[in-house]
Amino acid sequence: MDSENTIIRQIREDDDKALADTIRKNLEKFHLDIPGTVYYDPELNHLSRYYTGNHGKRAYFVVEDGKGQALGGIGIDCFPGFKNCAEIQKLYLSEEAKGRGLGKKLLKTAEEYAVGVGYQSLYLETHTNLEIAIHLYEKAGFHEIEKPQVVQHNTMNLFMLKELP
Repeated sequence: MDSENTIIRQIREDDDKALADTIRKNLEKFHLDIPGTVYYDPELNHLSRYYTGNHGKRAYFVVEDGKGQALGGIGIDCFPGFKNCAEIQKLYLSEEAKGRGLGKKLLKTAEEYAVGVGYQSLYLETHTNLEIAIHLYEKAGFHEIEKPQVVQHNTMNLFMLKELP
């Protein structure tokens, strides 16, 4: 699979199953298929329903191969822990999509969206088991912060923030 043959677009209902499967497989691989992670989020099987609407403050972007297959994606939603802050959510790629710069492209897409709708910072929760993801976040300008009072997934043990231009 060549990354030049991929496109990034908004989520559709027919992406739901593939994305839920990709997210669950990733969490299983890193032994994070446990309570307190996205593995048990009630909206995981219906991401398209969750991320559409909300007056433009919430979105999910899918990276698709040249044949229409969802290879992974990234979500963005309002984070109540900080003023004018969005949370990066559910950035996961299928195994065949990894190592091709697609995570970086998805993160850039989410950041551009956040700036466009008026967010001033980005927040994310991750886990120290996810070393490659942490490296991606650091290269993108995120820095580690103390655990906020409000967290979405209490099993995550690393919290990061990035100020937007």
